[in-house]
Amino acid sequence: MKPSATSVNTRKVLQRIPGVGPSLAQDLVDLGIRSVPALRRRSPERLYEQLCTLRGQHQDRCVLYVFRCAVYFASEQSPDPERLKWWNWKDPQPPAKTT
Repeated sequence: MKPSATSVNTRKVLQRIPGVGPSLAQDLVDLGIRSVPALRRRSPERLYEQLCTLRGQHQDRCVLYVFRCAVYFASEQSPDPERLKWWNWKDPQPPAKTT
């Protein structure tokens, strides 16, 4: 089945978000996200949990990091360019043990 023009346009709009390519744009559409502003005040962790449930399997943790970046991008008028890199949204690492 060929995707509708609306679906294709929605995915293209969502791909403006740093780190979001065609696959993640489709994931967002499948989660009910139809625009960048629709991500404002959304919980990246909840989006990630919903996607895991929707797909019926665990998703790569990097998807959560991109969702964190996407929510930040949607919520900020003048986002910090360094914070628009999904890898800067990884889980905090525990401090290294010193011996």
